[in-house]
Amino acid sequence: MENKILGLHHITAIAGDAKRNFNFYSNILGLRFIKKTVNFDDPGTYHFYFGDEVGSAGTILTFFPWGEGIQQGRKGSGMATEIGYSVPKGSLDFWQQRFEKYNVIYNKPAEKFGEKYLTFLDPDGLKLELIESKTEDNRKSWETEEVKAAVATKGFHNITLTLNNIKPTAAILTEIFGYKLIDQDVNRYRYATDAVENAAIVDLVELADEKRGHVANGSVHHVAFRVANDEILMHFREKIEEYGLSITPQIDRNYFHSLYFREPGGVLFEIATENPGFTVDESLEELGKNLKLPAQYESDRAAIEAHLVKIN
Repeated sequence: MENKILGLHHITAIAGDAKRNFNFYSNILGLRFIKKTVNFDDPGTYHFYFGDEVGSAGTILTFFPWGEGIQQGRKGSGMATEIGYSVPKGSLDFWQQRFEKYNVIYNKPAEKFGEKYLTFLDPDGLKLELIESKTEDNRKSWETEEVKAAVATKGFHNITLTLNNIKPTAAILTEIFGYKLIDQDVNRYRYATDAVENAAIVDLVELADEKRGHVANGSVHHVAFRVANDEILMHFREKIEEYGLSITPQIDRNYFHSLYFREPGGVLFEIATENPGFTVDESLEELGKNLKLPAQYESDRAAIEAHLVKIN
């Protein structure tokens, strides 16, 4: 198997109220709630995973809901500032009406790179976009009673990073990850990999005078890129070390194995494996229904469950 980055694996953001976050993404946006666990580094905080039916790489949006009253994040340079979801052509009218119904803040549809898109904010102020991709997206959507396949999200289309200077970050994408510059519109530079058909795009927005952003409520914590297995993961660890960047040892996240490093522009990047997947500790039918804990916290289950708020 080739040593390739296979587009986006998951994106992790920070939220406030856990119940509100769960309701927005599972009910209003219609994603499947695929895993209810805890932050492995802070077991007093939930870690939620939303995605398609099985939690395919390239569809997984995850959250650390830190609770009400936490500091609000500030959009700026050195951070991921927009999450783009692919949706079927002609579905934006449905989403506008749905956002009206549920009082979701949104902008009227616009266009960039020949693709129609709709920008909206989640309840914590996280900026997302629904994009009618000009390339065919045959990924199978997760359907709910109110959000059918004809309009449902298919997974990620792109992630946008805001930077004072795109060159050092672009070098990571092109020299290490195998991305290529495919388009440019003023100060937005579009990079993509041809290793996968979807979740393949990273947009870099260059704003030389933009103040540094602050990662807190309503902002992206890190962006994870996908590799097929552990062997390829460690190949990239070597490449990044040789490039002169500091990178963590391999970390077992139960559902995938990870490496973390901060790219030169300041965004926290992760590289994550496809293996072993989300059915490693519960069946496909049961995904998201039970609180799953890593082995090191199982003995503290009663205390952890008593501390966490009930969400469903």
